[in-house]
Amino acid sequence: MTAAVTELESASAQEVLAYAVERFHPRLTTACSFQKEESVLLHMLAGIEPAARVFTIDTGVLFAETLATWKRFEQRYGVQVEVLDAHSPDKPWTAAHCCGEAKVDALQRALAGVDAWVTGVRREQGPTRADAAKLERDEARGVWKVNPLADWTERDLWRYINEHDLPYHPLHDRGYASIGCAPCTQPGEGREGRWAGEHKTECGIHK
Repeated sequence: MTAAVTELESASAQEVLAYAVERFHPRLTTACSFQKEESVLLHMLAGIEPAARVFTIDTGVLFAETLATWKRFEQRYGVQVEVLDAHSPDKPWTAAHCCGEAKVDALQRALAGVDAWVTGVRREQGPTRADAAKLERDEARGVWKVNPLADWTERDLWRYINEHDLPYHPLHDRGYASIGCAPCTQPGEGREGRWAGEHKTECGIHK
């Protein structure tokens, strides 16, 4: 796998995805938060392996626009998104509980029995992601992590979305570069709108 890690750094996103499908499917799953990165990834996946697994983590406090985009994705890409429930009806929602516990636990369930997962992580998103490789070992979870869009820019994403007339999250048009849960997401560039006012840029899913 060491050779593949090196070789894939110069590969296109489609080539990275094709490699991941060939090497890991059906023990491969793709994380989806219905943002612009997944607009691109799911379109590519549909052309490579229509039966590829896709999952989302539902905290119970997603934007209404996220739920609407979810439906549009399933209709356009012909995919049934697996749902990992991360909300706790027996305890009030808090950012600390959601991000530090429930979402991470849900991810562990999503990755049970798989060898690799595909993400929309891009180096341009922020310093915590600047060193992301297109294929890397997620040692904490014992699986491979595939980041086909690691070297893509915002311009690359929007060019692809416009060229293929893809559905995308409408909050992107209202200044939300990164979209999470409704109570703790505000408009902002990069990931600055996530947990605004806090010294936090990650929820624990991407360390």
